[in-house]
This record gives sequence, structure tokens and C-alpha cells, in this order.
Amino acid sequence: MGRAWALLKAHPYVSNMVGYTALFASADILQQSVLGGAGPSTAASESGDSPQADRSTAGIDWSQTAKVALVGFCFHANFNYHWLRGLERLLPGGGLRKITLKVGLDQLVAAPATISAFFIGLSLLERKEDPLEDWRGKFWTSYKTGVVYWSTMQALNFALVPPVARTVFVGGISLVWTVYLCHLRQQQTSTSH
Repeated sequence: MGRAWALLKAHPYVSNMVGYTALFASADILQQSVLGGAGPSTAASESGDSPQADRSTAGIDWSQTAKVALVGFCFHANFNYHWLRGLERLLPGGGLRKITLKVGLDQLVAAPATISAFFIGLSLLERKEDPLEDWRGKFWTSYKTGVVYWSTMQALNFALVPPVARTVFVGGISLVWTVYLCHLRQQQTSTSH
């Protein structure tokens, strides 16, 4: 654990990016494995192949996982790294008032941005005809659930986690959140087919 902490402190951006992306992709694998949420991939649907053609014997749609990881890497990891650093610069330190302000700003700014990036980003990667369809149908449900979950988790993050490790902490708690988003996305997508 000491070496991991030293690496995180020496290379915070790279460590946070890699850690966050790995956790984000793991959430999709977990969601597919445990909840059985692997939906048909766009490539398989467009080619006329069976949805099973892109999956391993374990039933994982690796193409879907790669897309989730790409959205996690390109947007979520970067955004959260810079967002959390900016919040700390704006409102340095702890205390009830500052933590409450950080959580409030997080829910008003970061939550809508990250939820939107998830649904719209995946729709764009899947080349959906209407990339806003999932976002329109799932944003408010996700946001309302997220206000409860993320307010609690971010309060813990801002109160207990050193700033250098906050993005990785968010990546860890995002594991549960991303499982939820992937499952929500697959559940509603599969009922509309």
C-alpha cells in the first residue's frame, strides 16, 4: 500500500486517470456479470450477427465495456480530476460549511455534467440515430438517485480523503454508481426493443 500511495503522490494525474478508468470499466463488467446486463452491441445488430458474437464465453460484451471505459477515460476521469482540484482551490480545507458548499456545488454542476456525458457519450459511441434519447429518458431518474448517493459519498470524500486521492476515491465509489447507470441503461434499452 505504501508504494501505491507514493506513486499516487508522485504522479497524481496519471494515477488518478488509470485508477478511475479501471474502476469505471470494472463497473460495466460487474454489471454484466452479476446483473446480466449485457445488451446487444450496435456492431452486431448492424451486421445482422447474433448479439452473442461479440461476447466471450463468460457472457461479457467487451465492446460495450470498452465504450464505457473510453467514456470514463476521456471525460469522467479528466473531469473529476480537474473538478475536485478546482473545488479544493475554491473552498480549501474542511469544516461543515465548506464541505456542505462543496457537496452542493458538486450536485449542481458536476452531477448533471457527468450523467449527461455518460448517456450521450455512450450513445455517440454506439452511433445511435438519436444520441439524446437515453439522456432524455434516464437523466432525471439518475440525477434524483445520484443526489442521495453522491451527496453522502462526496461529504465523506471531502471530510476524510486527502485531496491527492480524491479522484481515485470517487472512482471507487463510482464503481457502485456506474453499475447502477449501466444497469439502468440496459434495462430500459432492452424493454424498448
